[in-house]
Amino acid sequence: MSATKHWSITVDIDELEDTTLANASLTTPAGHDVTGIGQAQRNPLDPNVPEIGDELAVARALRNLAERLLHTTEKDISGATGEPAHLHR
Repeated sequence: MSATKHWSITVDIDELEDTTLANASLTTPAGHDVTGIGQAQRNPLDPNVPEIGDELAVARALRNLAERLLHTTEKDISGATGEPAHLHR
């Protein structure tokens, strides 16, 4: 049986002076809320290009979200099998 599923990730970006913070979150169909955070800090000597800070902070938040989702998956596998689970990264 094949199926197409759709998961949505919400990304919020906050900028405060030379710091950009990103928060990426999703709720899985099983009801797990998973959130990743990322930060970018502009060197004061670099030109002010907000898009670059946004990209970097969001990339870091998505990477952190992926790691946390893998951890959630390991816990789900362990719960289903009764065995410790360690996924390859």
